[in-house]
Amino acid sequence: MRFDLGYDGTEFSGWARQPSRRTVCGVLEDTLSMVLREDVSLTVAGRTDAGVHASGQVAHADLPSSVDVGALPKRLARALPSDVRVFAARVVPAAFDARFSALRRHYEYRVSDADFGAHPLRRLDTLAWPRPLDVSAMNVAAALLLGEHDFCAFCKRREGATTIRELQRLELVRSEVDGVITAFVSADAFCHSMVRSLIGALLAVGEGRKAVEWPSSLLSLSGRASGVTVAPAHGLCLVRVDFPGDSELAARAEATRRVRTLER
Repeated sequence: MRFDLGYDGTEFSGWARQPSRRTVCGVLEDTLSMVLREDVSLTVAGRTDAGVHASGQVAHADLPSSVDVGALPKRLARALPSDVRVFAARVVPAAFDARFSALRRHYEYRVSDADFGAHPLRRLDTLAWPRPLDVSAMNVAAALLLGEHDFCAFCKRREGATTIRELQRLELVRSEVDGVITAFVSADAFCHSMVRSLIGALLAVGEGRKAVEWPSSLLSLSGRASGVTVAPAHGLCLVRVDFPGDSELAARAEATRRVRTLER
């Protein structure tokens, strides 16, 4: 069964279960298990870090066919805390895997460089930046990062995991209404802290501390770049996950499980 969900990450220690910590997965699995009166284990499309939000997260679980799918979101709304909601639940083919079947993930990062900081009603999802930012320069730097690369300079390594990713969109747009800058970031997948590290590098360009070529120059490194600051978590939100048609789910999952390498 597929679940489409969202959450305010402010009070969560990320998605993944952790002992003695409040996590999105822990709250959802415990609530689903209570409502359905059986143990439920979730697989998620993107494991968000502590403080990161989601409006378009996707997860799946193997549940009995007797479950009333249509009634589940309403039942869960009565049992879940107010900072996490399941928007929809539906039966999907057995080949569907929220993690490995995904084609790409889409994130947005909000930054305000206004003199007053972030709007008080958006302070929990918008980074207040204390210096003016040159969005044009940031976009020039962003364009140089597009494509398939080893992004190890922008990632926290995990044992046995590849850091090769295809960055498909990295674009910043300043709103004409309130001046807030939104970074639109899309890739086939992201490694740990990759989005926030990319944003951190672009912020350094935007305020003039680094040249536009600097972020892309880090792609030649064989390890994490010490000069890249990871942007705060609260400005980041997972907004959408794309999946192929039902007939292509199994093939996509098989392809994703292969460890990628780059010819040097």
